[in-house]
Amino acid sequence: MSSILKALGIGEVLRGIVAGTYDATETGTGVDVSGWDGTAIAVLDSSAGGDTDHTLDVKLQTCATVDGTYADITGATFTQVDDTEGGATEVISFDVSAAKAFVRAVGTIAGTSPEFTFSVTLFGIPKVA
Repeated sequence: MSSILKALGIGEVLRGIVAGTYDATETGTGVDVSGWDGTAIAVLDSSAGGDTDHTLDVKLQTCATVDGTYADITGATFTQVDDTEGGATEVISFDVSAAKAFVRAVGTIAGTSPEFTFSVTLFGIPKVA
């Protein structure tokens, strides 16, 4: 998807959470979506948890400033990832006009010694001047 948007010259790709292996809640840095328009998408790419009690819950949050107090974006929550073989790849969308200037992803990891390898990528279309 990102290569298609870039090839068309209309898309922008930002990392909500950089790909990595995490064993505790991971909060991404807010990314500026104020220059986007319409509907944006977020993609979660995750491995499976290593045990039956391992879970990963990922959501998007928004804030007017990069370092302010973030609030959840209504409906911008991924399906919980557990120990299902193969992990998960899921795409959700959100209305950029309903978000404030910055959006971040938060991955909450739970279980006994849990570990997930995952990333969240945001895709959006810049506003037309």
